[in-house]
Amino acid sequence: MTIGRVILAIVALIAAGLGYAYFFASPPMMLNMIDKMTPGQPEAVQVADGVNFGTAPRQQLDVWAPTKRGKAKLPVVIFYYGGAWTKGSRQEYGFAGRAFAGQGFIAVIPDYRLVPGVRFPIFVQDSALAVKWVRDHIAEYGGDPGRITLSGHSAGAYNAAMLALDGRFLSDIGVDPKIVRAAALLAGPYSFYPWESDRSRAAFSAWPTPAETQPITYAMKDSPPLLLAQGTADDVVKPRNATRLAKRLTELGARFALKEYVGKSHNDLVMGLSLPFRGNATTLADSVAFLKANSR
Repeated sequence: MTIGRVILAIVALIAAGLGYAYFFASPPMMLNMIDKMTPGQPEAVQVADGVNFGTAPRQQLDVWAPTKRGKAKLPVVIFYYGGAWTKGSRQEYGFAGRAFAGQGFIAVIPDYRLVPGVRFPIFVQDSALAVKWVRDHIAEYGGDPGRITLSGHSAGAYNAAMLALDGRFLSDIGVDPKIVRAAALLAGPYSFYPWESDRSRAAFSAWPTPAETQPITYAMKDSPPLLLAQGTADDVVKPRNATRLAKRLTELGARFALKEYVGKSHNDLVMGLSLPFRGNATTLADSVAFLKANSR
């Protein structure tokens, strides 16, 4: 029996024990479990679980680090997960924490409050509070507060893009926006008004000025370097989001890279962070190279 079949057999047993509906209702949970069972694990360890960065129940974060760390402070990446601002949890994305930590980062995975309990801009404000916590505390875990970068997938890439481009979210809470050195954004929505989906309308339509909800509105020449990673076969967040932002950044003379993954879907990009699917899309290697190059 091949390793792949062994993993699938184990997953099936776990799913049967938990209940198939519960288990398969969360693809990230399933991916995280498969990732943990895949041979060749990165040298990474979770060093903090459920640390509060605010007072709300979902204002918590996890921290991952390389297993072997010297005295030198390491670059930091804060990864915001997707889920259309309606679902997701930091526990489901341990594979992202392990992936980045295995590449020499201190990786932070924060939760944030979700629709329908909140609307824009609360989930971005929560994401900003996580940056503030990292600034104040990441040195305790071996991270360099002077080398903070962002990443995220889908709705999480939106949150990261807003923090990178609209400095007010950080300056309003006493954080210098320039603390964000770079961002690697996977399949994010950056220019999506008029809203075409019920989830987008639920998250943003109550805001009186739609343009203020769009990351492209805040692009500037001195924006931190952005990696715009986009699958050409993405039918969830249309590729035009990345190409429109790339066009605007080009016009401004800003620093960025547009990486198009031919034939890859929306989820292929985040799955590429996981160990079993790392060969399907090079998003981890591309993100790591970009963030390290722009956080020195």
